[in-house]
Amino acid sequence: MAEHNELGKKGEELAVEHLQKNGYEILERNWVFQKAEIDIIAQKNDVLAIVEVKTRSSLEFGSPQDFVKPKKIQLLIKAVNAYINYREKDFNEDLNIRFDIVGVHKNGESFAIEHLTDAFYHF
Repeated sequence: MAEHNELGKKGEELAVEHLQKNGYEILERNWVFQKAEIDIIAQKNDVLAIVEVKTRSSLEFGSPQDFVKPKKIQLLIKAVNAYINYREKDFNEDLNIRFDIVGVHKNGESFAIEHLTDAFYHF
């Protein structure tokens, strides 16, 4: 597997660990609908967090979250609508949906994690 794929997998593992440490239940990982993939779907209380994970080996070209582009946001919205329809009987009406980004970047031999809640809004 290519080195960047390994880095991406490591970033997702670290993001899951971070979310779990902060009280989130991981419902799905790498959930796919058509051309869209949701990296992590997690729940904490009445919040369903749709989490996009971006991992970078350097901040030279910007922080990881800067790489979530409008096209990706459109695909995430489409996928979360499908997911909610697929699992609608499992959720109550008071569920709030939030889009988060977990940015992970390699800092020498360690990793820095930044969790942005409500990173963008859907319309």
